[in-house]
Amino acid sequence: MQLVVARIGRAHGIKGEVTVEVRTDEPELRLTPGAVLATDPAAAGPLTIETGRVHSGRLLLRFEGVKDRNGAEALRNTLLIAEIDPEELPEGEDEYYDHQLMDLDVVTEDGQEIGRITEISHLPSQDLFIVERPDGSEVMIPFVEEIVTEIDLEEQKAVIAPPPGLIDDRAEIASSREDSE
Repeated sequence: MQLVVARIGRAHGIKGEVTVEVRTDEPELRLTPGAVLATDPAAAGPLTIETGRVHSGRLLLRFEGVKDRNGAEALRNTLLIAEIDPEELPEGEDEYYDHQLMDLDVVTEDGQEIGRITEISHLPSQDLFIVERPDGSEVMIPFVEEIVTEIDLEEQKAVIAPPPGLIDDRAEIASSREDSE
């Protein structure tokens, strides 16, 4: 399985280094010297990491065969793609790769079907599950321990304890408004 792990930014200096926007929680595993990465566009790669270092809070990489600023600048906006085993799990307990969470059924603790995860949005404060409901509408569910109480990969489901208002049906809200008028 292929996983985008970084996007190449601008050239840094004159010796072929580039800045990278890291898109993996495990850069120490995916972006190390010797790693061979596929690219998008494919014509730019594969690229082998020669060196890597952190400078002013940014990861800088140099690739084999890229020896000057022009070569580095030609790689700008290229996506770096790692090949990973789909059965591989992150090192931390209660951590998951996005591909493991996609298409999981979402149910409440009492068994009410909410929908299935169609997208995971990574925001600065927390991740969000984008869940498609059976009627085609979407609901966003914060991926936090207080709300997502269980991820069961064997049963292919995420169990949630939603606070009031998170998943209330629009029809229920509309009827309660009509009742109060």
